Amino acid sequence: MKSGRVGLLLAGLALLIAGIAYHLVPTGKTNDVPAPTAAQTAIFDLVLTDVDGKAQSFQQWRGKILVLNYWATWCFPCREEMPGFSRLQLKYQDKGVQFVGISIDDAAKIVEFLKETPVSYPLLIGDMKTMTNSAELGNSRQALPFTAVFDRNGQLVMSRLGRWNEADLEPRLLDLISR
Repeated sequence: MKSGRVGLLLAGLALLIAGIAYHLVPTGKTNDVPAPTAAQTAIFDLVLTDVDGKAQSFQQWRGKILVLNYWATWCFPCREEMPGFSRLQLKYQDKGVQFVGISIDDAAKIVEFLKETPVSYPLLIGDMKTMTNSAELGNSRQALPFTAVFDRNGQLVMSRLGRWNEADLEPRLLDLISR
């Protein structure tokens, strides 16, 4: 019984820390984009698996405006922004925009999530190294959600730590589409 209370206490503490971190992360501004690194210029070298276990090479999205969203099924702000991302994917896919979700959850949890919240873009499974590499894209806090946007040449043009709402992201995508 005592170990159950300790587990509940630890889970509550983890939720409290996550909530505090969420409120400390600015969500109204796009983070400054760091200087290009090997991780940015090699984005199309990535190969991750989808929920069916099939390898998905980022080469298939070369020449597109690529919106990478690092997320998790347990991350409430991640879950909040995904329907908007899904609408933007459908609206601008014919204009060369491609959203891709990257999670470190296991496939079964993602499949369960998709039953509740379908999305119109691929969800891929990364690992802790994938998450660590997001720091090279501007995610120095290693927190979620984190979104990085690449132009058609594969160069990082903007990133955001924290929830990114549809109304704020859409004009930025339109600017990239018009270039």
